[in-house]
Amino acid sequence: MALIRLGFGRQHFCLLKRRSFLMLKLAALVFAVVLFCEFLIYYLVIFRCDWPEVKTPASDSGQKTLKAMFLADTHLLGEVRGHWLDKLRREWQMERAFQTALRLLQPEVVFILGDIFDEGKWSSSQAWADDVERFQKIFRHPRHVQLKVVAGNHDIGFHYQMNAYKIKRFEKVFSPERLFSWKGINFVMVNSVALEGDGCHICSEAEAELIEISRKLNCSRKHFPLYRRSDANCSGEDAAPLEERGIPFKERYDVLSQEASQQLLWWLRPRLILSGHTHSACEVLHGAEVPEISVPSFSWRNRNNPSFIMGSMTPTEYALAKCYLPYEDTVLATYCVAAGLLVVLILVHSELLPSPFLFGWNLLRKFKTT
Repeated sequence: MALIRLGFGRQHFCLLKRRSFLMLKLAALVFAVVLFCEFLIYYLVIFRCDWPEVKTPASDSGQKTLKAMFLADTHLLGEVRGHWLDKLRREWQMERAFQTALRLLQPEVVFILGDIFDEGKWSSSQAWADDVERFQKIFRHPRHVQLKVVAGNHDIGFHYQMNAYKIKRFEKVFSPERLFSWKGINFVMVNSVALEGDGCHICSEAEAELIEISRKLNCSRKHFPLYRRSDANCSGEDAAPLEERGIPFKERYDVLSQEASQQLLWWLRPRLILSGHTHSACEVLHGAEVPEISVPSFSWRNRNNPSFIMGSMTPTEYALAKCYLPYEDTVLATYCVAAGLLVVLILVHSELLPSPFLFGWNLLRKFKTT
């Protein structure tokens, strides 16, 4: 009787040992996959990005180089259309991407080119405060890093939705500053939503501000792209899908009107224009010498392959490079493969599936004997 009990006890102990070992393997696999997909992948991808070099090094010309980061269309979800899982997933992605970029690349200034929020144009005071709090957590930054934000149509509404209250609410958080100068480089942040050209009070004020600072301008940053017929001439892996590139743009909705675009070029005479709004990349040359770069969305909610622009700038030269973030489908595929491995491990442990190693060994022995 004692021997039977002893044998049963050993069997029970071995079973518990096997189960504990299985749980340990499953926990290690889950931990490794989560660590890779939620932390390490951002370092591995962004580590490959590097600041471009200007043609004339700043040290040779006696000028200081400014390192600027440009991103767009973060679209933080609100209380109406924001599902909690969507918020959690996409906002975590942006937080990890932004914080990793700050740590690895150490920019001096970051510009966000509009559509910070998804529902700013209609959000209540409390919803707005909640959205701002989440934004400040996601895009927190050291004091020595400047963060400059341009208003987009989702932040204050299109022309027919925009009013003084929404603009003041936005500027109370993000500053009403239009002209920003650093290291001899001038940046103008344009409220392009107000460039309707119909003489409205807000539009007149915006135009007057631009005329006032136009004498000091070197470069322009804004939300709406300048006028172009479509994205037909845009290319690259983060451009709009092929089937969408030929769709004509609607003036004052997708792009600025031709008249407003010409006014901006005349008033500001920029060396470079960067804009958001379309969620896709594009490079357009206005006239013979003014390039415009459309910056893709920074969020997985709008793109599978988000990115941002890195700019090395001096008062006379600039160089741009693009830095891609991890692809969303890469992360999802990694999780799917890991889930498959978990299922295989459980089935092998339950002896519902032969061990792959044992199966391979038996196959090899069979091959040798034939």
